[in-house]
Amino acid sequence: MTSSRSDPKAARVTAEPIPLKPVFATAAGIAMLSLMDAFMKSASLAMGAYMAALLRAGLAFAIIAPVWLALRPEWPSKAVMRVHLTRGAVGSMMALTFFYALTKLPLAETIAISFVAPIVSLYLAALLLGEQVRPRAIWGAIFGLAGVLIIVSGKFGRGTLNDETLLGLVSIIVSALLYAWNLVLQRQQALVAKPLEVATFYMGIAGSIYLVAAPFLFVMPPAEALRDVGIGAALTVAGALTMAWAYARAQAQVLVPLEYSGFVWAALFGWLLLGEAVTWTAAGGALLIVGGCWIATTGKRPEQAAI
Repeated sequence: MTSSRSDPKAARVTAEPIPLKPVFATAAGIAMLSLMDAFMKSASLAMGAYMAALLRAGLAFAIIAPVWLALRPEWPSKAVMRVHLTRGAVGSMMALTFFYALTKLPLAETIAISFVAPIVSLYLAALLLGEQVRPRAIWGAIFGLAGVLIIVSGKFGRGTLNDETLLGLVSIIVSALLYAWNLVLQRQQALVAKPLEVATFYMGIAGSIYLVAAPFLFVMPPAEALRDVGIGAALTVAGALTMAWAYARAQAQVLVPLEYSGFVWAALFGWLLLGEAVTWTAAGGALLIVGGCWIATTGKRPEQAAI
């Protein structure tokens, strides 16, 4: 019986190189979505989180829907529509609370705290999908919680833990919890719909939900802020489709570590575009949160980036 060590064909399988194109595509997608966050922070400060979320969803839908319709797809079944509606509702509130948090917290700190979502999603998957919570998930949660506490303690130590900051912290924690639920919903969507359909219905449903509050919350946005929302919407679509392309062509275990480069991009764009400095406590807290996510999700199939 020939061993794999002497079999050239088997050797080629075990020594398969890392696919560089998906790796670069993932890095580019994360950079685009981090840049989107920076532009959306600017827009949220100028017109409010609600108006920024409403206009981003509307513009992104206007970009992606014609592409999906051009392929002449079949209309989703009732069962698939229920998944789309649930994720659209959860995602709309996830984005709104995230954009609100951006108006109260630095970009890098907001992104860092949102990294706890993959850990929380493991527990939600156990609750909603019957998956088993492994001991690694418990250790990951401990590391993630410690990281969040370090970021908060840094604000307390600098005397910046005021009412506005607390509102931002509560908002990003709520957003992270919704993001975790969103990740679980993406597992269900991946089985029943393709990325173009997912993006189209996500933005369409989210925008429709925002419109319900329009009679009470709509205000005419300043013209100069519309540019930021337009760029944010374009980056949302480009980043989401780029990530979907990459995850379809490489193993998730290869691409997942790149997800956490979002903190580096957020720190860079926050500094360049918003004049925000990164503190040592934010960097240290982010490192612990990323470490917790790595421990908790090792061996799990990670999800595509949420949009």
